[in-house]
Amino acid sequence: MKVVYKSEFYTLYQSKKDRYHYLDMGQKTVRLSFCQLLALRHKVLSIPIENHFDSYSNQHGFEVLMLCNKEHLFVLNTLEVLDLKNLVENSLSAMGVSSKSVLLLQ
Repeated sequence: MKVVYKSEFYTLYQSKKDRYHYLDMGQKTVRLSFCQLLALRHKVLSIPIENHFDSYSNQHGFEVLMLCNKEHLFVLNTLEVLDLKNLVENSLSAMGVSSKSVLLLQ
């Protein structure tokens, strides 16, 4: 398996043999098809991170994330949500399917 992107808490692998992606979340590794990876991107990017800093909207600072048709349930704190957003954006950009264009200045 090839490492697509590694962040502080998570690692995303791509397998050429079975054409799946594997998201290592520390305690658990989740197998994702490409469609499920896109659904994960949509879920993660739609999390309003500003609510984590507002004590009225999100008192405890946790986010519940369900993946793969409710097969997997994760409870993430604010740092883990930010890191997962970073992983999703950068890994899809590395695979060339990002909606954002990245400009690197040297």
